[in-house]
Amino acid sequence: MILVTGGAGFIGSNFVLDWLARSDEPVVNLDKLTYAGNLDNLAALAGNPRHLFVHGDIGDADLVAGLLARHQPRALLHFAAETHVDRAIAGPAPFIATNVNGSFTLLETVRAWWQALDAAARRDFRFLHVSTDEVYGSLAPGAAAFTESTPYAPNNPYAASKAASDHLVRAYGHTYGLPVLTTNCSNNYGPYQFPEKLIPLMIARARAGQPLPVYGDGQQVRDWLYVGDHCAALRRVLEAGRPGETYNIGGRNELANLEVVRTVCAILDELAPQAGGQYAGQIAHVADRPGHDRRYAIDAGKIERELGWTPAESFASGIRKTVAWYLEHASWMAALQAGRERRA
Repeated sequence: MILVTGGAGFIGSNFVLDWLARSDEPVVNLDKLTYAGNLDNLAALAGNPRHLFVHGDIGDADLVAGLLARHQPRALLHFAAETHVDRAIAGPAPFIATNVNGSFTLLETVRAWWQALDAAARRDFRFLHVSTDEVYGSLAPGAAAFTESTPYAPNNPYAASKAASDHLVRAYGHTYGLPVLTTNCSNNYGPYQFPEKLIPLMIARARAGQPLPVYGDGQQVRDWLYVGDHCAALRRVLEAGRPGETYNIGGRNELANLEVVRTVCAILDELAPQAGGQYAGQIAHVADRPGHDRRYAIDAGKIERELGWTPAESFASGIRKTVAWYLEHASWMAALQAGRERRA
């Protein structure tokens, strides 16, 4: 049995679906179902006895303690987080509440339960914390990519809240001996991503005939990681990662945002052509985000050397799969957009 937090969100739901497709080991899935948590992501698991969904908050210590005592998981994978930078800039309080205070409460609850286990169970347990490359700050053009030893320099409230949670996880490993693992990943893309993020947002707006907003000159560079590759890396870290270690996970796909948008438009031109012309004609440059980091890049050499993981998807293959998925799941996107309009 493993316990997953945030398993109805984008990366978490992909991980749960992938895990249950590859393993007989059951999953207890704890998710608060905020705006970005979506049970429709898990519709394929309806009636699956190996998937137990629990609606709740990682900050509810009694609930978490009860789940730990009842199910005795051999591992906990912590995906639950507020993640959207624009939302963090507009209102950082939920990011502190979930990413910092929620992670602290989760760690404290797990520590109390873990310390009461027998020696073998304590040794075998793992707490895998899923984090982001944004904790490292911004890179200049041509600068070496982030490694696990790059100093933290978060530049927005979201990144700062994730950096704080990373530090807490490290401290609980060092101080209490909790067998922790931390992963810092680059920009994920793929199925089930909430359409506030760049790629699904561009697909939705392009199909609706709306402008495609690109911040500033669009030359902000990110490393793009297909979510299925991320799930495979997490399985490998859980299987063979050394407690106390951090592993950077990247796709080896550094691309400027404008290039990503143009690629999405080109695939849409091929798969869903429109009579009014090419989708790239809808691109509109808008005022840049405050404090917008210019470049992120991940050096994934450690996980490749030590654990033998490498990404299976190139950006060309992954983005084609992704665009096709959103075109084939237009009803999934429409339901999210309708729900967002009702809440507005």
